[in-house]
Amino acid sequence: MLEIKPDEFTYTSNHFELMLGLCLKLLNEGKAYVDDTDPEVMKIEREKRTHSKNWNNSVQINIDLWEEMKKGSPAGQKCCVRAKIDMDSPNGCMRDPTIYRCKNEAHPRTGTKYIVYPTYDFACPIVDSIEGVTHALRTTEYHDRDAQYYWFIDALGLRKPYIYSYSRLNLTNTVLSKRKLTWFVEQKLVDGWDDPRFPTVRGVLRRGMTVEGLKQFIVAQGSSRSVVMMEWDKIWSFNRKVIDPIAPRHTALTKVNLVVVNVDNIAEECLQVAAHPKNPEVGSRNVWLSRKVWVEKSDAVLFKEGENITFINWGNLKVLKILKDASGEVMSVDVSPNLGDKDYKNTIKITWLAEVKNSSFTPIISHYFDHIISKSVLGKDEDFKQYIGQDTKVSVEMIGDEDLKTLKKGDIIQLQRKGFFICDVPFSQKCTTNEEQPLVLNSIPDGHTKEMPTAKLPKVKTQVAAGDNKKSEAVIKSEGVGVEEHEIRAKVDDAGISVRNLKSTKASKSEIDAAVKVLLELKKQFKDLTGNEYQAISGGKQSIVSKEKVESKTAQQPLKTSRNMGAAEDIRTKTDEAGSKVRLLKSAKASKADIEAAVKLLLDLKKQYKEMTGEDYQAATAPAISDQPVPKKDRENKKQQVPKVQEVSSNTNLKKQTRLGLEAKKNEDLPEWYSQVITKGEMIEYYDVSGCYILRPWSYSIWETLRDWFDKEIKKLGVKNAYFPIFVSHSALEKEKNHIADFAPEVAWVTKSGDTTLAEPVAIRPTSETIMYPAYAKWVQSYRDLPIKLNQWNNVVRWEFKHPQPFLRTREFLWQEGHTAFATYEEAEVEVYQILDLYEKVYSELLAIPVIPGRKTEKEKFPGGDFTTTVEAFISASGRGLQGATSHHLGQNFSKMFEIAFDDPETKLKKFAYQNSWGLSTRTIGAMVMVHSDDQGLVLPPRVAMVQAIIIPCGITVTTSEVEKKALLDVCQTCAKELVDAGVRAETDLRDNYSPGWKFNDWELKGVPIRIEIGPRDLKENQYVAVRRDNGVKSTLKYLTLKEDIPKLLNEIHNSMFQKAKSELDSHITVAEDWKTFCTDLDKKNIIMSPFCGAIPCEERIKKDSSKDEPSDSGAPAMGAKSLCIPFKQPKDIHTNAKCIHPSCTEKPIKYTLFGRSY
Repeated sequence: MLEIKPDEFTYTSNHFELMLGLCLKLLNEGKAYVDDTDPEVMKIEREKRTHSKNWNNSVQINIDLWEEMKKGSPAGQKCCVRAKIDMDSPNGCMRDPTIYRCKNEAHPRTGTKYIVYPTYDFACPIVDSIEGVTHALRTTEYHDRDAQYYWFIDALGLRKPYIYSYSRLNLTNTVLSKRKLTWFVEQKLVDGWDDPRFPTVRGVLRRGMTVEGLKQFIVAQGSSRSVVMMEWDKIWSFNRKVIDPIAPRHTALTKVNLVVVNVDNIAEECLQVAAHPKNPEVGSRNVWLSRKVWVEKSDAVLFKEGENITFINWGNLKVLKILKDASGEVMSVDVSPNLGDKDYKNTIKITWLAEVKNSSFTPIISHYFDHIISKSVLGKDEDFKQYIGQDTKVSVEMIGDEDLKTLKKGDIIQLQRKGFFICDVPFSQKCTTNEEQPLVLNSIPDGHTKEMPTAKLPKVKTQVAAGDNKKSEAVIKSEGVGVEEHEIRAKVDDAGISVRNLKSTKASKSEIDAAVKVLLELKKQFKDLTGNEYQAISGGKQSIVSKEKVESKTAQQPLKTSRNMGAAEDIRTKTDEAGSKVRLLKSAKASKADIEAAVKLLLDLKKQYKEMTGEDYQAATAPAISDQPVPKKDRENKKQQVPKVQEVSSNTNLKKQTRLGLEAKKNEDLPEWYSQVITKGEMIEYYDVSGCYILRPWSYSIWETLRDWFDKEIKKLGVKNAYFPIFVSHSALEKEKNHIADFAPEVAWVTKSGDTTLAEPVAIRPTSETIMYPAYAKWVQSYRDLPIKLNQWNNVVRWEFKHPQPFLRTREFLWQEGHTAFATYEEAEVEVYQILDLYEKVYSELLAIPVIPGRKTEKEKFPGGDFTTTVEAFISASGRGLQGATSHHLGQNFSKMFEIAFDDPETKLKKFAYQNSWGLSTRTIGAMVMVHSDDQGLVLPPRVAMVQAIIIPCGITVTTSEVEKKALLDVCQTCAKELVDAGVRAETDLRDNYSPGWKFNDWELKGVPIRIEIGPRDLKENQYVAVRRDNGVKSTLKYLTLKEDIPKLLNEIHNSMFQKAKSELDSHITVAEDWKTFCTDLDKKNIIMSPFCGAIPCEERIKKDSSKDEPSDSGAPAMGAKSLCIPFKQPKDIHTNAKCIHPSCTEKPIKYTLFGRSY
């Protein structure tokens, strides 16, 4: 069915004899025991982590009971064999799992030879190991069993396979449980297990899915540990790419409401037309002409007298007269052939069927299907039976051309203007009675339209559970939605902070109770989503712990109610104040009696705190709820250490340390480090739509700087800014379908306005060619109208299927896109390189990032373009390249498609314009973070930093007088004003509730290039201390030359950052002439210059064959090398006897090409 031919079929039962021996081995070594405990008692013991009464059985007793099990005796049938692993483990799978049971039943393959049978948990690792499995693919539901799997491998001394975990794919509007699907079958709500509405292999194949389409989807999907909830359209869009090039075209009309068209001066005739407009190999089909033609009424109402109508596969026919009845309904139409008029550009295109004596129509019943579940995503506790889709199968009677009678079951066709269909039941006719069996077709979704795609068909009704709110806003239909756990975690965090803030401010009980209710509901949602309890840990992050672990720990601790927790917070606040008072009295050298009285009060409060919470009071320098500091009134810490706080987890009461800075290391856990640095550095905030992010001022200001600089430069080239709509009509997008094919699965569609379904879905732009170029065609009437040089700053939406990453791979992003048109090829070519030079300067002169300019290979160039140029950056931490920006020469491909033409002034002939397009996006910010930032946080290049210098007053203590304090703060503000006047973006941090040490850490985390420290001693010496963020170097400088020194230092920082990044880039570029060196260098996180022939098949082999077999970071397989660019600066000339880098390639290399893994 899936065309999979295994090399060998094996069964677990092939190894039953071996498993018996391995079980005996564990018993003899004391690593297993035989247990006759009642199953219900055993379950309770496992939950309570209590050892079985048989846990200490001697080896001989276990052997004797094992023999009874093998005999199937009454005593043996009560027993099972359990592995002796760890009954105290928080992982329930490790609490002495059962490995053998006695079942006195015949086995399907071995009959009655055996009476004891191994469990899956025991058999699985054994079979994997002895059958040579290298990578065991297991879904994440088995994650808790991984430790058990490896325990068996180690205990039995077997070869160890690698467990490769991936998440199960979930699909919207359906159920995947066999039990639930069986219910549908039993209730006769579907035709059977092969019903086209079912998510079974047989079901989707009967619906029209091809094996090749399914394979392509699986390959593109890859494996991921992220829980993904996907709409069906993604799968069907892959299938469409397979069937579209090979499906023959036919004609069919809806049987009801047909209108006759009378054609003058035409003889009955049969034409031979191509069965596929682009693929001659599909063959030809018959199209009959006659004086009597049938069309659908929905088309006929659009006819106007005197206008041409294009009859598909025939030509233009002019409407002479339209006959209507009293109610205005069209009854018939008279037309005359106008086949000499070949202007089809502005005519209505229709399908039709001619009635002839020598050919009869094919009767058709076409089935359209909708989802079996009316709700997109069912909650864990929701009853699927409350959301059964109603009328999910609609049958429509049609008539079709005679060639349809030859279809066989499983044939896939396209009915013109109706979509793709698969033959479910072929047409047949009984010889004796002439009774006809109509042709039965099933509609195939194409990944672009809704399941019930046409307003001409009956609408499908779906049942909606009571209480569901109808959304009035526009509904955007996407291709695949990832269910991100971090989103619900963030909401739980926020709710927890809200509760604690309400308690600390002594809010009313009703407000606190309402907030607690919200928090508990969010925690329930988290558990429903992940199957695990939510648990807060240090740094505002969360960990997932098993239910058993939470229960075991909380059982040993006193229960804390909202009331006594609130009281504990009150006592903590009073204790903090009492402690501060003691320190103030001591520093002010108060009397001994006053100090002793304050100390006594402090000790009493600490005692009350311990009695209430069961814990010793721990002084905190920052609140436990987040990474925000508390007001610090005591003396500053002279060493200015990074503050640390004690946090008490609401779930476990375990004291934990929280760092205000990053917890992940760049070279150890790059994804986690990147996530922390952009969130703690206040670059982004997560949003409740997966793949979309809030750009906070700290990052948006960087984009503004890049935008302002680039905008100024392109205007020097004569480029003007404009703005075009965000929406694209379906027809416009289809016009550019070859170019847009790569974007098709990522196109987001608006399908509804309020509760009204749009007549035609409207796309949200993934790119603007289809929006801008029709306008260009109107504006260009003469060569004098050229060149057109337009740019727009906008946002685009590409519903990324892969796992989104902020800045690097997002579903909505900001960019500029330039689209220009010229009269000559040479003019366009000059601009391509002018723009690329500007992109290189954006990276080198603003972001301090070295890039490699070059030309894309044929495989990687812009679809539909002549050639593509690019600047490629390099991320040394991951060893991957990153496409920085591209400038494309489109040639005349798009101008021909959109009729952007003019009369050549020399030849007087029609000539098409030459076009370019070029773009730069917010991906630049992600590159900047990856290249420069470190384990302390962001490191911002000075020329794009929102704040280039932060001024922090230091040395203010409890003994500092108000006059001294005011003088110090005034100097700081004056310093900032002078720097601003000198063109430096400078600010002061005068917050009095944070210590200088905390401020240092805060601004270091945010990556401000220069920190200026001014204290009382500096004030006296008329100096200040400047600290560089990029290398931490401190310099004591004179205030007198402030306005000269700081700008100079900023330039030094920029140059230093650029040189450091360039050194990393240069040290990771290698030249490889042979395949072995190529692969070795790739695995060392390098990018490689190698001789390359430029052929697309060769490049695909390079990528495939350079992939690593062994998993890399996070257990994912390492991707192969792809071409990054053909660098303009070649390492050396290609020798006459040089060979292409791939060992199987016999073609002559053209250039040295840069290869590497990439984002």
